[in-house]
This record gives sequence, C-alpha cells and structure tokens, in this order.
Amino acid sequence: MEDKKYFFAVDLGATSGRTIIGTLTEGKIELEELTRFDNNLIETGGHFYWDIYALYFEIIKGLKLAAQRELPIRSIGIDTWGVDFVCVGKDGALLRNPLSYRDPHTFGMMEDYFERAIDKAKVYDITGIQFMNFNSLFQLYTMRKNNDSALAGAEKILFVPDALSYMLTGKMVCEYTIASTSQMLDPRTKQLDEQLLASVGLSRDNFGRMVNPATEIGVLTKEVQQLTGLGAIPVIAVAGHDTGSAVAAVPAKDEKFAYLSSGTWSLMGIETRNAIINDLSYERNFTNEGGIDGTTRFLKNICGMWLYERCRKEWTDAPKSHTELIAAAMEQPAFQSIINPDDPMFANPASMVEAIKDYCRQTGQHVPEGYAEICRCIFESLALRYRQVFNYLREMASFPIEVLHIIGGGSLNAYLNQFTANSLGIEVLAGPQEGTAIGNIMLQAKASGDVGDIWDMRRIIAASIELKRFEPTDKDQWDNAYGRFLKIVESKQA
Repeated sequence: MEDKKYFFAVDLGATSGRTIIGTLTEGKIELEELTRFDNNLIETGGHFYWDIYALYFEIIKGLKLAAQRELPIRSIGIDTWGVDFVCVGKDGALLRNPLSYRDPHTFGMMEDYFERAIDKAKVYDITGIQFMNFNSLFQLYTMRKNNDSALAGAEKILFVPDALSYMLTGKMVCEYTIASTSQMLDPRTKQLDEQLLASVGLSRDNFGRMVNPATEIGVLTKEVQQLTGLGAIPVIAVAGHDTGSAVAAVPAKDEKFAYLSSGTWSLMGIETRNAIINDLSYERNFTNEGGIDGTTRFLKNICGMWLYERCRKEWTDAPKSHTELIAAAMEQPAFQSIINPDDPMFANPASMVEAIKDYCRQTGQHVPEGYAEICRCIFESLALRYRQVFNYLREMASFPIEVLHIIGGGSLNAYLNQFTANSLGIEVLAGPQEGTAIGNIMLQAKASGDVGDIWDMRRIIAASIELKRFEPTDKDQWDNAYGRFLKIVESKQA
C-alpha cells in the first residue's frame, strides 16, 4: 500500500482563515481542517489595516498542532486574497501592518492616476486587468501622494502570501499569480512592467524574484522550527492568489472548459495560453490574471450569491433552512421578474429586497412579493447573466467551450446549477466545493514530484470527488427568457 503524503495548506480569506492538512494516497486527495480563525481588520488613525502578525501567529499555531500530532508534513503552502502588500525595510523588518484594499484612501485616486500618470487605455493594454480602485497600482500611487512613511522607507514590497512565506523562511519572492492581481504585471512578458512601477516611484529591484506556482521558496527558519517543533520543512509558492489555486482544482479533462467559481461573488472564465487583451475585452472589463503552468485566467467578476445572502438577512418570515426556502421558491411561476444582478443598484443598497422590487418597477415588470418570489427571481436572473458572460467568453475564446465546471460553495446549489445548465444550453459539472484548499495542496504535491503536470493534478482531483452532472432542459423557455433579459438590461441602461 502506498504511503500517505501530508501537505499543510494555509487558506486566508478577507474575513477568515484556516489551516488544512491534505493527504495524498493511492491517487486520491483528502482534506482535514486543523484550525479556523477570524481575519480581523484593524481600524486606527483613519485607516484600515490587516494584522499580519496575528495571521503569522495563527499559522504557527496550526504548525504546532501538526507537530504535536507527529504528522510527517512534506511542505507548506499559503494562498490569500489579492492586491494587498507589505512594505519591508532595508534591515528586513516589516515596516507596518499592511493597508487593506477596503481602506477608503484610494477613492477617486484611480481617475487621478489616469489624469496625471498613465492613460487608462494604456494601463489596460499593458496589464489586461479590470479596473478597481483598490488594485495595488492605485494603492501605491495613493500612498506616494500621501507621503506614506512605510512606503518611503521600503526596500522591498511583498504581496501578502509572499510576506507570510518570508516570515516563515526569511526568503523574499514575488509569486506570479498574486503579482498578476496588482495591475503592474504584463501577462505577455509575465514580468512586472517597469513603466508602471516607475509611475509609483518603484523599480523591479523593489520586488523579490519572480516565481511560478509549485516553486520552493525556502525552508522554515531555525526560529520557526523552535517555535513549532518541526524540522526544516520546505515552504512552497503555490498559486498565492486564492482564485488561482481554486482554478487549479477544476477537474477538467481537457482545455475546452469554462469555470464558474461560485460563492458570494461569481468568477466566470476560461484558462488560456495567452492573455486576451483587445478593444472588446477592454470594453467588457474582462481581466487577465496569472494561472498555473504559465496559463492566464481570463475571467469576469459577476455578482453571485451576494443578492441572496443580503435578502436572507432581511427576511423575517423565511425558513432558516436553505433547502426549505429554495424549495418554496421553486413552487413559484417561472420568469415572473428578471433583474440584472450586476446593475449598480445592487452594489450595496440599504435594503436588497427593496432594490430588487424597485428594479422590477422601473422596468415595468411584476414586482416580486415575499421571499419565495424574490429568491426565484435571483436564481433565474443569475443564470441569465451567466449566459450573457458565457456568450462573451465563447466569442473571445480560441477554442470551443464544451462544458462548464462550477467550483466553490455555490457548487452545492443544485437548483442554480440546473438553471445554469438550462440557460447556457451546456453540460454543467459541479464540484469540488473546497477548490482553493485542494489547488493549494496539489501544487505542493507537484513541487514535491508526487504529481505531474496540471492535467495529472486534475485527474487525481476528479478521482477524489463525486462530480454532480446537470444536463440542459427547457431550451425554448430559457431562450425566450434570455431575450427578455437582454431587453430589460438594455431598457434600464438607456
């Protein structure tokens, strides 16, 4: 019988984090959550910071637990949210807790940057990254403009997963997938762009060596070994950006697939050899982020279960159980009310329920009443918006898209998965739910030589989980609804 191989994954989100043990044995992967903890924002002095030391402490705590259980860990990998970074001084010390992308200091600064530094179209042409005011480029621009003392004293800039790996190993790197979220990386050269760096007073020397996912960064320092009771275990650069690790876990059989990472937000995209940067991708605000094995994740952000989650907080009479609530929604007539989930009205309204009703009033539709009608409206509208974005992908992809893989927490929503298959007219495969952690662990296994390329990884993942299959039905009904959706969206934008 083949020996079990143990890998330690750190998966950090913007509200919580966890440490996970992944085991690989006989061509299958299993996960066990070791610890779970909050990732708290610190508000002080008019700014919002992440507590990098608290995150480091939680990683040490998880490693201590693994040591106490005498788990023979082969390696450690860290993935986090994108764009945020830590300033490191000449003496190697962290100069301050990192600012959070939620800090309002960047409001209005993106437009200021385009006016004073580099034109918007030029920035997109270099990076192919969608515009968000909190991208690292605009954070750095704002900090320079405000004479930020940490940036003024910075010898190196480390993105959050790289900063935590540095605290464990003493080695500084710039991992490709996390660097790609910064709006400072050129996906054609796969390097940070000197012109963009210069526009915020930095040069390539201010960043660590560029490494790809599945590269060893270094081993645990003597200090960390003593703190944890572990030996000189390697720390691996996985896909440091959590979405990069999640897409690495898509159990596809070949490249002719699209993915939908489904949760509070939905990320729909394809994996391509080369970045897609043209007038159409610019106009539609698609993004090109770093993937594994030199690929690009060409995708678009879509408002996902955010609408449903916000409404659930308002409903006082709805069943507490998701199953009961959604079952009640499925008893309502189909397509009574359709909304565009990505309309600005739904970004952060005081009442999501009222915002949905207002949208329907403004577009001359049936105004949904009660939780069941509103829930049905949300699910059908999401599936129709997915079709619109999927059609854009089909138009811009260089290969036929034959299947949609749904990963993440939303992959458990059987009704929405079926609606998505019906709307897109394509087979939908749902799973795994724990995509990010699985991708992190498989990239560590790749680094240790326990698995081969991405397709070998994906074969193992497919063999380890049960995929749920959804075939499209009710084609005419969904085609008619999609025609209505496009007219409603157009009339609202007019």
